[in-house]
Amino acid sequence: MKYFVEVNGAEHVVELTEVLGELRVAYDGAPLTVRYEEVDRLGQAALYLGGEGGASGDKAYAISIEGSAAEVRVTVAGHLYQVALEDERERAAHDAEKTRKKGGGELKSIMPGVVVKLLVKVGDAVEKDQPLLILEAMKMQNEIGSPITGTVSALFVREGEAVASGAKLASLSAAG
Repeated sequence: MKYFVEVNGAEHVVELTEVLGELRVAYDGAPLTVRYEEVDRLGQAALYLGGEGGASGDKAYAISIEGSAAEVRVTVAGHLYQVALEDERERAAHDAEKTRKKGGGELKSIMPGVVVKLLVKVGDAVEKDQPLLILEAMKMQNEIGSPITGTVSALFVREGEAVASGAKLASLSAAG
């Protein structure tokens, strides 16, 4: 899963993947060895950033975490950091909302899945919330509706195609 992390106004990308039961972390594209241990249930934790040498080469940090899931305050060695978190699904949903407010643009998938059926073609006029395609994800079929009233400018997928979260599905132009 990819996370967009804003720390004191600077954005970073953190990717977490599990490979053979081991959590792998990449920070702005670079692999990072990380261990995290809760000290208590009040937001106190120990963070270990390590080199390839294992636990003996780790740098240890005592951290304090406060706030909500989306926006937190983290204190590390007496330094306060404002942190905002957004996962790739939330980012795609927020991008879709921005597209809706702008009145056109690209529609992106908010989840990985398979395009089961296209319900429109390029040039079709569509109403707001009209289903454009059916995307199957986790054995459930989801109708993906138009965020605006307008015209289908482009389709970037075809039936039977697997799409990743954040993949471009269609481009729409606003009516009028």
